[in-house]
Amino acid sequence: MLFYILRRLLYAIPITLAVTVVVFSLVHLAPGDAINALVPDEASAELVAQIRHEYGLDKPIPVQYAYWLANASYGNLGISLGTGRPVASETMAAVKNTLVLAVSAGLLSCSLGFSLGIISGIGRDRFIDHVISFFTLAGVSIPHYWLAIVLVIVFSVNHLWLPPLGMGPDDWRLDGEHIRHLILPTVTMAAIPVSVIARTVRANVAEILDQEFITTLWAKGITRRRIFWHVIRNVLPGSLAVMGLQIGHMLGGSVLVETIFAWPGTGYLMATAIFQRDLPLLQGTMLVLSLSFVILNLVVDLLQSWADPRIRRA
Repeated sequence: MLFYILRRLLYAIPITLAVTVVVFSLVHLAPGDAINALVPDEASAELVAQIRHEYGLDKPIPVQYAYWLANASYGNLGISLGTGRPVASETMAAVKNTLVLAVSAGLLSCSLGFSLGIISGIGRDRFIDHVISFFTLAGVSIPHYWLAIVLVIVFSVNHLWLPPLGMGPDDWRLDGEHIRHLILPTVTMAAIPVSVIARTVRANVAEILDQEFITTLWAKGITRRRIFWHVIRNVLPGSLAVMGLQIGHMLGGSVLVETIFAWPGTGYLMATAIFQRDLPLLQGTMLVLSLSFVILNLVVDLLQSWADPRIRRA
């Protein structure tokens, strides 16, 4: 197991470097000039050149990347063009808020999706299977932003049950007021992952129940509970991979959800950086989200190897 962990960690190093190249390149390939957000239209060419030199934007792109990567390795992501504050501090504050939303949505989507998939797979072609399949099909078909708008209209505008915007007063805490702010964005982010996980688990359960070893267990008189445990063990490795991918997609889709609900996380910060053409802030936010996805995949790989030891020998 230790050798497998070390091997996966070594694989993560070139992936991380590739992520930094992609993040840096995408930001600089975007049209427009970040300096335009700092100076007025009537600014002189000398002032524009001075500001460009102060932020290091007058150097060749490879040199800019080398400096940026070296500073990022020490936790220095530069200074925001819009606020003048360190990008690292702004990004870390947003990461904490995104983690609150991602953890709640991840717990909801993984637990509910896995449970619904098991129930639907075991009761396939029955009434409960048709009901779950209908709702999961609707779940994967509904866009995040449309569901968010509908939830706000129903629960915040028409009935005034839940707050439509923000994350509550001050820093987030586990109390009633903050949980009320968390409900709508959590449901919105978890809707599609719940449906994808449930449909995948349902298909895996149905496939396993048709295999010969399950028929053999029934023929030997093994109890239903033990057979159910064997099904869970065989479903778990593939389910973990799907859960990891869906949580990663949730982080990527947080831009729309956090923008609609004005949730001050990394998605909302990224949207702000895009509109303000704040290159350092945009690079820092994209880097944090991308590295989160890399770390998430690494954790999922390790969990899969724990659930299925055969993976470690592959």
